[in-house]
Amino acid sequence: MSVFGANYARYYDLLYKDKDYKGEVDYIYEIITRHLQYKPKSLLDIGCGTGRHLAFFKEKGLNVAGVDLSESMINEAKKHVGQGVDLRCAKASEFDLGRKFDVIVSLFHVMSYQTENYELEKIFKNVHNHINEGGLFIFDFWYGPAVLTDPPVVKVKRLEDEAIRVIRITEPVMHVNENIVDVNFEVLIEDKETHVVERIKEIHRMRYLFLPELDYFSKISDGKLIGAFGWPGFERLSMSSWYGVGVVGK
Repeated sequence: MSVFGANYARYYDLLYKDKDYKGEVDYIYEIITRHLQYKPKSLLDIGCGTGRHLAFFKEKGLNVAGVDLSESMINEAKKHVGQGVDLRCAKASEFDLGRKFDVIVSLFHVMSYQTENYELEKIFKNVHNHINEGGLFIFDFWYGPAVLTDPPVVKVKRLEDEAIRVIRITEPVMHVNENIVDVNFEVLIEDKETHVVERIKEIHRMRYLFLPELDYFSKISDGKLIGAFGWPGFERLSMSSWYGVGVVGK
């Protein structure tokens, strides 16, 4: 089934209403401050989703742009970031905006959606083509040693607003010889007024990554992996760092 289809995008912000977008942007901006040798003026978000991160980066005075594979997500992002922001529907490995940025970010595990080596290579090279000399590429990812130490389990999330109730069931299936987890989502949306229930099913294939891989893809795209931390902090990655953040310099 499609990933982040029209219906999923419709309920995306509700599903992640407890996500601290501002806190995450503050964290990323601290990474930028620590590693960038000049004050950034422009930022591109690859896999910008509904634009929540972009809106806060824009508040910091950055000239922002976004790319996402889902047209539905881009349409939602337009509502959050306002007019005049360049938002494109395109694959992370194939877009061409015709300009370069001081910082490129790719958050919410977009890199872990790239399950094939050639896709990762194409993204790193595309980033290189869109980033200014001395700029930074910052991304989060599933960290392999931690995923293998503490494998994903079935989870149920319940939430609601004034109009709907939502239940999301997450059932993971691991493929350890491929470094892949199939994340099976089933989302049940009940209209509070009519009690009609809509059912959405999607499978998200996620790849957990290791530092030697990230170092390799950085080097072949003329970059250098200059930092890797447990998200959200600045501690070295460990067996308990399920989510990591990588910093590549050009």
